[in-house]
Amino acid sequence: MANSDKYHLFIINNNNKQGVINMNNLKKVGLSALAGSLAAFSANAGEISVAGSAGMYLEHINGGAANAGKSFSMDNQLTFTGGGELDNGLNVSVSFVLDQGDNGVSATSNATTSLAGAPFDSHSVTVSSDSFGSITMHGEGMSSASGALDGTPSGNIWDAFQAAADEPEAAPGGAGGLSYAFPSMMDGLALTASYTPSNGNADSSTAFGAVYTGVEGLTLTYAVGSDNNNATSEADHTVMAVKYAYGPITVAAMESEYDDAVAAGDQKTEAYSVAYTVSDGLSISYGTEELEFGVLSSTNVAAEFERIKVSYTAGGMTLTASSATGDNVSYTTTATEDREVWALGASFAF
Repeated sequence: MANSDKYHLFIINNNNKQGVINMNNLKKVGLSALAGSLAAFSANAGEISVAGSAGMYLEHINGGAANAGKSFSMDNQLTFTGGGELDNGLNVSVSFVLDQGDNGVSATSNATTSLAGAPFDSHSVTVSSDSFGSITMHGEGMSSASGALDGTPSGNIWDAFQAAADEPEAAPGGAGGLSYAFPSMMDGLALTASYTPSNGNADSSTAFGAVYTGVEGLTLTYAVGSDNNNATSEADHTVMAVKYAYGPITVAAMESEYDDAVAAGDQKTEAYSVAYTVSDGLSISYGTEELEFGVLSSTNVAAEFERIKVSYTAGGMTLTASSATGDNVSYTTTATEDREVWALGASFAF
């Protein structure tokens, strides 16, 4: 857990049931009094649990430069969660994910820091109570308050087609960042905020999110954030989404805008979906997405994606089959940028 000594120490002893936490860095956001009060308290209860997931997939890509035919892939991860309640009523928990080859560090950096193939992924410490909400410090794997809400209702179809340089941007998270979930203020309203420290070249980045579910079947989402990681190209991020479920049918729409100080960095994502629940385990969905990058012209056009997907869930197993198309994948009208993908998958939760 690189750099963990800079922001937290958390120890659980199941025999003596003792918890110790040191979060002095919270002074940066005006919580020094809270951090001091948590210097040492005995825990009333503590436990560690492990949850896992795995998947096996078959994909076929047809068309364009990525005409790679069929390929197999897999994923797997274990999430360790531990925590307990302190004598003062606060709850403290730590989360750590093991996910081989997905530690958020580039291959070049891995090679120079002896982390090649390291299994370590997202990890965080959370302090919470009903009265003040919850604050989480992230060692890795953080999403900003707006980035956590900008997933498309159609399931990020673009992710099966685009290179990393072409994918949508969001307000950033980062190692050592903080996220905060406000306490309940009214039924059906969830408010969040995040703070990502400066990377040394610019100001810190912040974001705020709101999700309202106070009307049966309706979900409204709104989020705003800033990306100040680049001093010469600061950007604002805005997310708006609506979803409505009536009986077995669910319809949804969202729009995400990334407004860069440099026009060539502007991005816009629009997505729509409709899903039909056939039975408790079987569902069918159709979604579309349109992504814009930079200033549109005859040579820079929107990328368009659509997919139909069937899912069947039984116990802890989910089987999926999908067929998707992508046009102008890299925002050009070149024929090699039009592709088709069909995929089969089996995922397991345990």
